[in-house]
Amino acid sequence: MINLIKNIEKIALVLIIFATVIAIGYEIHAMYEKSLVELADLLLLFIYLEVIQMIREYWTLNRIRISIPLFIAITAVARLIILQGKTMDPSMLLYEGGAILLIA
Repeated sequence: MINLIKNIEKIALVLIIFATVIAIGYEIHAMYEKSLVELADLLLLFIYLEVIQMIREYWTLNRIRISIPLFIAITAVARLIILQGKTMDPSMLLYEGGAILLIA
């Protein structure tokens, strides 16, 4: 039974890494078509790289350090702040900044 669960985990990891690589390809293709690389795009690619690192660590060590999901969360909130731009309510910026501080 334990071997079955481990095999299911390995299959799920392969599917996740395959989907992540496809998402990276789509993002690079979108940047190429726009002929523009924005900070939000780079942060999204960084999130994808962190997901790949998390998969690699789980595959080799069968555990995940808590810092990797925290880096992903901080990057995702920072990307959200950048995507919202100047149209955002200033209080939301304080909340999102506080979320980053709390995660850190």
